[in-house]
Amino acid sequence: MSYVSPAPVLNRRVERLREIAEAEPRLEGVLLYGSWTLGESDEHSDIDAYLFVRDADADSFDGREFVARIAPLKLAHLNMYGVLAVVFDDLMRGEFHVDPAGPGIGSIASWEGMVHLPDPDSAVLLDRGGRLTAAARRLAGFRPPEPVATAQELCDELANWTLMLAHVAARGEIARAYNLLHAVVAPLQLKLCRLLRGSTAHWLTPSRALEQDLPEADRARYLETTGGARPGELRSAAMESWRWSRELAAEAAARWGTRLPLQLHDEIAELLAKG
Repeated sequence: MSYVSPAPVLNRRVERLREIAEAEPRLEGVLLYGSWTLGESDEHSDIDAYLFVRDADADSFDGREFVARIAPLKLAHLNMYGVLAVVFDDLMRGEFHVDPAGPGIGSIASWEGMVHLPDPDSAVLLDRGGRLTAAARRLAGFRPPEPVATAQELCDELANWTLMLAHVAARGEIARAYNLLHAVVAPLQLKLCRLLRGSTAHWLTPSRALEQDLPEADRARYLETTGGARPGELRSAAMESWRWSRELAAEAAARWGTRLPLQLHDEIAELLAKG
């Protein structure tokens, strides 16, 4: 375990996972992911791992029983993505993918460009056959997104989803419009902002470490796009959000020559203003 977290409890929990994994013959490999693998974990971090079970034992392996050996559990359930989500007795969260080793380890190659493991040797806790370590090492290099095509996609997505937000709000579905603004539009904006600032290390979770990664002016701009779910607050936040989207899109067009459908942009602004 070359990486050491500043959180002693997390270090002990990772080491405990290593110990019980090594003692469990049905496991072929264990791979950590999340903040641990990025060297960014702290006392608020989760423990996240892939448990690769020998193919012959995949149907009989009880992931909940195995994870409960790490520490007592207050909660364990399959979340909306089919991943075993747990809460330990000290309120540390955990997510554990329990996958057959054959197809599971084989699929890691498809993660390139989407997952970054800067220190794969710290991420691999168990590897009985060597396949997992070899696969993880392919993810050690970070590939930032290609700027031009990515910027165009983000600009188009922002126009499309903001138009939907405007229609939904005009219908009077304020809660739904609020969700669109914060759960769909905002992450796209932050990705475009990160692309423009050359700050793509947290690409998959663009709000992560926003306070440290982006300039103060961008952070202030982002805050202006937030608001409550009351009609007046939502309208103001949505209009400000679209202004920022248009500014980011114009900046991308000036830098990379991406398309700007200005008439459509104006019409979206008019629809948002009508509320």
